[in-house]
Amino acid sequence: MRPGQRGRRTPPQAAKPHLPVVAGREDGAAPPAAPPGPLPPERLYRPADLSGLAFQTTADLEPLAGLPGQARVRDAIAMGTCIDARGFNIFAIGPGGARIGESIRALLAETASCRPAPPDWVYVNNFAAPHRPRALSLPAGRGPALQAAMAEMIEELRAALPATFEGEDYQRRRSAIESSLHGEAEKAFGALAEKATAEGVAILRTPMGFGVAPVKDGKVVPPEEFSAWPEEQQKEIREHIERIEKELEQTLRAIPRYEKQRRDAVRALDRETAKFVIDAAVEDAAAAFADLPEVAAHIEAVRADLVDNVQLILEPQGQGAEGMPFGLRAGAPLDRYAVNVLVTRDGDTEGAPVVEELHPTLSNLLGRIEHLPVQGALVTNFRMIRPGSLHRANGGTIVIDARALLTEPFSWEALKRTLTRDRITIEDIARFVGLTSTVSLEPDPIPLDAKVVLVGERFLYYLLAAYDPELERHFKVVADFDDEAERTPENEALLARMVATLARQEKTGPLDRGAVARMVEHAARLAGDSERLTLLVEHLRDLVIEAAHWAGAAGRATIAREDIDRAVKEQRRRLERPQVLTRDAILRGVALIDTEGERIGQVNGLSVYDLGGLAFGRPTRITARVRAGGGRILDIEREVELGGPIHSKGVMILSGFLAGRYALDSAMSLQASLVFEQSYGEVEGDSASAAELLTLLSAIGGLPLRQDLAITGSVNQHGDIQPIGGVNEKIEGFFEICAARGLTGTQGVIIPESNVQHVMLRADVVQACAEGRFAIYAVRTIDQAAELLTGREPGQRGVDGKFPYGSVNARVEASLARFAAQRREGAHHGEEEE
Repeated sequence: MRPGQRGRRTPPQAAKPHLPVVAGREDGAAPPAAPPGPLPPERLYRPADLSGLAFQTTADLEPLAGLPGQARVRDAIAMGTCIDARGFNIFAIGPGGARIGESIRALLAETASCRPAPPDWVYVNNFAAPHRPRALSLPAGRGPALQAAMAEMIEELRAALPATFEGEDYQRRRSAIESSLHGEAEKAFGALAEKATAEGVAILRTPMGFGVAPVKDGKVVPPEEFSAWPEEQQKEIREHIERIEKELEQTLRAIPRYEKQRRDAVRALDRETAKFVIDAAVEDAAAAFADLPEVAAHIEAVRADLVDNVQLILEPQGQGAEGMPFGLRAGAPLDRYAVNVLVTRDGDTEGAPVVEELHPTLSNLLGRIEHLPVQGALVTNFRMIRPGSLHRANGGTIVIDARALLTEPFSWEALKRTLTRDRITIEDIARFVGLTSTVSLEPDPIPLDAKVVLVGERFLYYLLAAYDPELERHFKVVADFDDEAERTPENEALLARMVATLARQEKTGPLDRGAVARMVEHAARLAGDSERLTLLVEHLRDLVIEAAHWAGAAGRATIAREDIDRAVKEQRRRLERPQVLTRDAILRGVALIDTEGERIGQVNGLSVYDLGGLAFGRPTRITARVRAGGGRILDIEREVELGGPIHSKGVMILSGFLAGRYALDSAMSLQASLVFEQSYGEVEGDSASAAELLTLLSAIGGLPLRQDLAITGSVNQHGDIQPIGGVNEKIEGFFEICAARGLTGTQGVIIPESNVQHVMLRADVVQACAEGRFAIYAVRTIDQAAELLTGREPGQRGVDGKFPYGSVNARVEASLARFAAQRREGAHHGEEEE
């Protein structure tokens, strides 16, 4: 190009002169379609249309509630929360940036506010089996009342019972019992002593117990003196001693019976005295719960146990622990009468609860039983049972992060067991891993009446659906969040209100009209479609916050359009190091990319790299070499195992196109090789198949291809150009290389016509196209692309079955015919030699 031409647009067909072309078809046949011209600037960027929305700043807009643009999700959640049948839980799926959990909480809260408040649940002591605490259900808010009533009753008894037992009436009656029974024992012993004295013996108390010995004149006869007595007298005394010893044994044996009678009588007195006081206190406590049969039955059990164990109150605290039943030694003895309120509803809270569990460990979901170390052992009681999030959500809804649930050991299986049984059973993780070293409790399970909502990415749901057949059994409702919404004036207005809501929530300054329009346009760019708007709230929220920062740095209270532009640029600038490195490699000649001139068998394809939130385009040189052969197209990327299956499929399609168009009467005699030059990683996708086909056509027909044009697009066996992804990034990637080297006015990018609707280019690219320094071409067929890149008419078969002389297709067909002749000639020579 001459220096004077720099900066002017040159039509691609004028880049090199056409060779003579012979029509080769009958008069009246449809002429070949003209090559497409550059897309006008208005098709490269679609501005926002907020004419139907009257406002100056977002402060004038009404906030947006609910889930805008998510009608499918709203209907799914509404149905799932209204159906009480088993298994109709909800699995909400969508992209991470949609903030699914946060988005559905408001909708769940609306439906929960219409439902009645769930009951309270408390754990109380099971006096018959203390290791199996009982669970009691009470109307909402009455659990703490029962706890307070029982605590007040115990405090009252701790004051009233000692006073009663220390009273004069009780002491007098107890003294009478003890005197009566003690007198009976003394009377029996005294009568025996008198009888022994009458028979000349005496009952003696010794350190070893009681004994019987002969006496004379009131004194015990020593053994040596007794031996001097006459034989008859000794014999008589021995008989008296034996008889008195037998009666003494019987009397002594009767003393414990008297003692037991005394204890039984005292205990009966204690029961009678305690019952009088306990009955009064229990009646006061039970009066408020007479309408609850289970609570009334428990209070009756407390009454009976108090009467039987009144000494627990009369003894000082801390004593008697060794005699406590199993499971009650971790606290004070009177803890056995307390009430453990597991879950209750605050008086100011209405409706059913909505609980979000971000860390769904086994204990956080199902609850846990805590232990205390006592003398080297771990002990517990029912007061140390702690609730899980399923307990707190019972009667309402629980929202669980699916990824976190699946990464926690045992949690997913435990949740499925809970949903299968419809009851919450506290499970100890130590039992699963074999680390249990102490006896624990077995609390009553609590019936489950909660709607479970799992929140996660789509691939998690699809993986579970493929590998866990129980998923569909427990989560029958899928709420699939849309990533995008159609870009209509109504939806643009909704997005403006969404931006206003985000600004209020984050307490930033308001956005002016221009800033809102830029947000709408950026939402289309994030969607990768000029006719769609992204619904990924997280990205829009981040942009509003960063734009508010730059507005504040400029001293503005209102966010303007330039603040949004600055925020977008800074977001990309923070991540663009890999893009800068690849661009510098091309500009320094390390990565070989031509942006001027022509080459045979070489074209600039376009790739997209997506690295941690950064997506950028990069031109890649694609080359081809051909010769006569057996009809094989060698994909070098596949041969070295760098080509993915989709890329390999695209290359195989090229064989179908070549054979279907050029090898109608004979086998295709072509040996070709294709490669992405300087690619050192895996190549995947079929978006370069159009470029690969053009490279092959160029190499076969000896047709130079323009290097100032890059092309992206997929091709099918009929030569139709199909849409691809990342079209904006690909265009901008090639533009940046061309702009850095200097725009010539002939450079541009060829894209599939079906991708025009996705184009939302940067302002500098649009401006360059408007000034004629860069161009975007949209093609429907490989022939249109070939005409742009070669400057030649592609050519259509005439009635004689031939392509016009000098056309692209004629050159390719002639070369393939030459290859076939060479192969036949080689085969003929081989036969002659044999």
